[in-house]
Amino acid sequence: MLRNRFLSGLILLFCSRSAMSLEVGITRDISEFVVKHAGQEITIVRNQDTEAMITPDFARTSRPCPPFCAQPIEVAAGVKTIGEIELIQFMQTQLKDGSGILVDARTPDWHARGTIPGSINIPFNHLNIAQGADDLTLGESLAMLGVIWQSEAWDFSNAKTVVLWCNGPWCGQSPTAIQGILSLGYPPEKILYYRGGLQLWLVFGLPVVYPDGRLREE
Repeated sequence: MLRNRFLSGLILLFCSRSAMSLEVGITRDISEFVVKHAGQEITIVRNQDTEAMITPDFARTSRPCPPFCAQPIEVAAGVKTIGEIELIQFMQTQLKDGSGILVDARTPDWHARGTIPGSINIPFNHLNIAQGADDLTLGESLAMLGVIWQSEAWDFSNAKTVVLWCNGPWCGQSPTAIQGILSLGYPPEKILYYRGGLQLWLVFGLPVVYPDGRLREE
């Protein structure tokens, strides 16, 4: 009994020291955690260099509008907009247990340049009929979200909770995807919008990976 308590104390002490060794935590209670991406375990931890700056691609303050216009906080009725802490909680729970899915709704060229770990790429125009998605494309894309075509209608009974994101608050790709799946009948309460996108993810010094799981060096 005493030996077990001693070992438990050592483990707790080691964990506490490990957490304390990170100068830049994610929250007061979370220093780092792990997600799976492309069959690999990726550690989500903030950049520990307190002098680090955001990558130039996402440091720009001005882009032509349209199309790069500010997106609303409420992208659609019933759809919840989340921030970084809520996204991290989702990654630690529903993404981990498979009841949720994290979707990079950007075009493949953007996805290839780096994505949030744990994300799969379903381009926005594959989820929106108005953007050219045909029946085959819709079927393949919705299947990844747990939705199937049955009895001449989409069956959302096993639809996963989905977080959609794109490049940032000025990016309309994930809002367009959200509007697309809502128009098909996707339950709004199962849709989450990470408005901050890759830009805010990078602002917090969080890691970006290539689609094959390699860590992108900033």
